[in-house]
Amino acid sequence: MPELPEVETTLRGISAHVLNTPITRITIRNPKLRWPVPDELASLLQQQITKITRRAKYLLLSTDKGTIIIHLGMSGSLRIVDSGTTYDKHDHVEFCFANGNALRLKDPRRFGAVLWTNESIDEHPLLSHLGPEPLSDEFNSELLFALSRNKTVAIKQFIMNSKIVVGIGNIYANEALFASGINPKRAVGKISKKRYEQLCIEIKRILEKAISQGGTTLKDFVGGTGKPGYFKQELLVYGRKGLPCMQCKSPLKEIRQGNRSTVYCTHCQT
Repeated sequence: MPELPEVETTLRGISAHVLNTPITRITIRNPKLRWPVPDELASLLQQQITKITRRAKYLLLSTDKGTIIIHLGMSGSLRIVDSGTTYDKHDHVEFCFANGNALRLKDPRRFGAVLWTNESIDEHPLLSHLGPEPLSDEFNSELLFALSRNKTVAIKQFIMNSKIVVGIGNIYANEALFASGINPKRAVGKISKKRYEQLCIEIKRILEKAISQGGTTLKDFVGGTGKPGYFKQELLVYGRKGLPCMQCKSPLKEIRQGNRSTVYCTHCQT
């Protein structure tokens, strides 16, 4: 699934190609995504996208009439192509622009979404409950420490809870916990503030490095210009079950947490 670095990479890849130029055509080849693609998108013809931002894993394309909300789902990607480019099988939604560029959502598994609202974006049901952005000053050890007191949930599930902090998906949770030396099964209420300080540092460092390398391509992800992400080469634990730990050479262990794979070192992570 595209995680925060992949969505941020997409934002940076598409922005220069679609901002401040009129939308000349909107093609919905398959409206049956995670939620039906709304007919209201037709009202955006000749409108311009004035700003593109990211909230958690959602891309927000602002116009004078409202906001297009896009989520890449499990296997989606947004790509810039020439408007006359032949469609691929899983190209479901396309926005064409007066400058000849087209923005296409390709989503083989159709868990992505293209939605529309003309209300306040902060009050949208998909966004109103979200926690702080992990690269913001609002996300810090004081917050994690305070929210974790008297709780028994495992730390990996805690930092992947979007009500606590957004955008820390499975890949980066594995990597941040390894870098922090924290066992992913440890109860959050038993983690000291000092260890939370290190965890916050590592989360920010790893996400920033992943963004700088275009995210992580495992199967389907490509950025807005069609290029894969190269952070896969930096992964120290994710996808390395049974291989030697990069620090102590012990075999890495894999368990399941919340139906997701967790890989960690039983020696280095306590």
